[in-house]
Amino acid sequence: MEKKFNKDRVIKIKKRGQIVTQADLIADKIIVGAIKRKFPGHSILSEESGHRKTNSEYFWIIDPIDGTTNYSIGSPLFAVQVALFRNYQPILAAAYAPKMNELYFAEKDKGFYLNNKKMTVSGVEKLNDAFLTFCHGSNQKDIKRAVKIYNEIKFSSLDSRQLGSAAIEFAFVACGRTECIIIPGANSWDVGAGALFVREARGKVTDFDGMDWNLDSKDIVASNGRIQNQLLKFLRNIQ
Repeated sequence: MEKKFNKDRVIKIKKRGQIVTQADLIADKIIVGAIKRKFPGHSILSEESGHRKTNSEYFWIIDPIDGTTNYSIGSPLFAVQVALFRNYQPILAAAYAPKMNELYFAEKDKGFYLNNKKMTVSGVEKLNDAFLTFCHGSNQKDIKRAVKIYNEIKFSSLDSRQLGSAAIEFAFVACGRTECIIIPGANSWDVGAGALFVREARGKVTDFDGMDWNLDSKDIVASNGRIQNQLLKFLRNIQ
């Protein structure tokens, strides 16, 4: 991956704005192969190789490169991420951002760590003081909703960015660098690890209706918890 950074060839365009590089496929093969060898009975869902379903209570969700476009243009904001679910509840998650040399890790009820240092969400209590990040799904409905949300964010003078990697956006919330990530139309491989990061960092993760996020949720909003109700009210006024 390091050798191919900013030099990798785009070999497929899945949808508008979604590309696949050689590194995506190589990383997918390595990660999926390792899980199959170590845990042959477990279910696996990978963005690049699809779903391998078994009767196991354990379910791995993999994004070989989250932020492929960033990776392909030389931006350091990309990461490899893996999450393990048990009975559809996240219990283990990791993401590695190689160009920033940052490893994010969380285990259920044991906290969130950045490079072996335990981290927690920020103490910001007012939405107007928060730094927001956002992303969206790939279908037209989700894009239109994201544009509507972003429009309201900008005209409300709230500070926000789209970083291009959900793994890093969730990790930044968990580290206390930002206060929230908003995603209409969230894919499980984009947010499975990040949901556990934020929860274990003492943040809050729900859908847009305020229900605890799960694998069936269509949307996700994760924050430091202190601004969660303000965020949900803000989103309800947009819908």
